[in-house]
Amino acid sequence: MLNDQYWSQRYENQQTRWDIGQAAPALKEYFDQLTNKNSTILIPGCGNAHEAEYLLQQGFTNITLIDISGILVNILQEKLRFHIEKGSIRVIHQDFFEHSGSYDLVIEQTFFCAIDPNLRKIYAEKMSELLNPKGKLVGLLFDCNFEGGPPFGGSRAEYISYFEPYFTLKIFEECFNSIPPRAGNELFICLESLKKIK
Repeated sequence: MLNDQYWSQRYENQQTRWDIGQAAPALKEYFDQLTNKNSTILIPGCGNAHEAEYLLQQGFTNITLIDISGILVNILQEKLRFHIEKGSIRVIHQDFFEHSGSYDLVIEQTFFCAIDPNLRKIYAEKMSELLNPKGKLVGLLFDCNFEGGPPFGGSRAEYISYFEPYFTLKIFEECFNSIPPRAGNELFICLESLKKIK
């Protein structure tokens, strides 16, 4: 079962082979062209939060991190204490599927591949629910298969079937600036919520 205990044990034992030790180049490039530093940003399954640290360095002021691992959340709350006290970021110990909020941007970086594949349709629906109208889901998905899991792989065609009912697929293509070990095995996505303004 992929619960708090499972993930906390992985972090305690440093079994985090999905962690590349820095913000992904493709995401850094995307962040660098954003102009509204007050955008509400969510990073679910945030892991070691390299993307969040990069965003903070660039002056973003409204970031929310969620992770199911209590141990990891404690580490991050200590590590990011200054920014938490400043109000630029909050770190929540929670199951993503129980989260509520409204965001302009959700960042996907190795969260989708870490959940049970049976939850992927619900993931797409939940993302749509959390995003403001015209809000975006941006990130990286593995375009390959793995033995066992997590991580769990898949294909572009499979993923599109989950997202099409809820999003306009602005970009859904092979990532051109993956880190070398993942070259050719990642998709970069930029999906815009179809949710109507009430």
